Amino acid sequence: MNINKLIDEYYLSSDFNMLSDKSKVDYRYFLGVMANTTIDTKKLGNTTMIKMTGAKSRRAYEVWLKRGISMANYTCSVSRKLYSFAMEMGYAETNPFSTFKRKPTQPRKVVWTKEQLCQFLDYCYADFKYRSLGLIVQMAYEWCQRVGDMRKLQFTSVDFDNCVLNLQQSKRRAIVHLPISEDLLAMLVEQKEAYGFQDYVTPYPTAIRGSYEPYSLYKLSKVARKVMNLCGLPDELRISDLRRTGTTEMVEAGVSMGQIMAVTGHANPNSVKPYMKNTYASAENALTTRKKYAISTGYVPNH
Repeated sequence: MNINKLIDEYYLSSDFNMLSDKSKVDYRYFLGVMANTTIDTKKLGNTTMIKMTGAKSRRAYEVWLKRGISMANYTCSVSRKLYSFAMEMGYAETNPFSTFKRKPTQPRKVVWTKEQLCQFLDYCYADFKYRSLGLIVQMAYEWCQRVGDMRKLQFTSVDFDNCVLNLQQSKRRAIVHLPISEDLLAMLVEQKEAYGFQDYVTPYPTAIRGSYEPYSLYKLSKVARKVMNLCGLPDELRISDLRRTGTTEMVEAGVSMGQIMAVTGHANPNSVKPYMKNTYASAENALTTRKKYAISTGYVPNH
């Protein structure tokens, strides 16, 4: 039995079907990452279980690390659970993904530069088949929202008359009301002209059995990575970093925590911190603002 067949059997098991709907989506995505990882010119999914050694799984883990520690650790964790299932079924005697220590997860701080974002968007908007992807990325950045919410955005959430986005976030169910810029509004109008006959603002560009559906998380990540590679962008970048990128810019611009939370939908200031990156610009803005206040209240610097 190869790993692809093991995965198919796992999807039919009670172990998998007892998971929440969100966990099922995550497991499918990360098992897909594992199965499509190439080691020694062969995808792991096509590798027979008996040839899946601890050394080979460790090499796969090193490949995943190029996309971030969290990504690598989650892929490894899901792969471990797959092999735990295999051991319970008597298909394997050992778990190759349990033979090494994973790196401790650090808070992710990666943000996109303006040049990287523009390069990505220019490529997407130059080709119709990538336009939905480009708009997902632009909306996630401009509105500081999760790409998962942007890929499922429906036209009913867009108030074209008043230029307002009315969004209920999927993760915390928070409701945010955000202004739509002129540039973004023009893009949304174009999407409505192209896809207004169905619900989703940014559907996958190819209809399946006559129906246009939103990108799956796996397909979105796969296509985005393809475009990043074509643009020559660093492997460390992810489109999920765009929420952090926009939030970091708000911090650097001196936006208050309350205002940031009104945009991001967070209810607790501590929840905003993982999306923020400490930068020279934010420190400079803080000290400049403080000094202006000090001078206004009587402080006179020595000359």
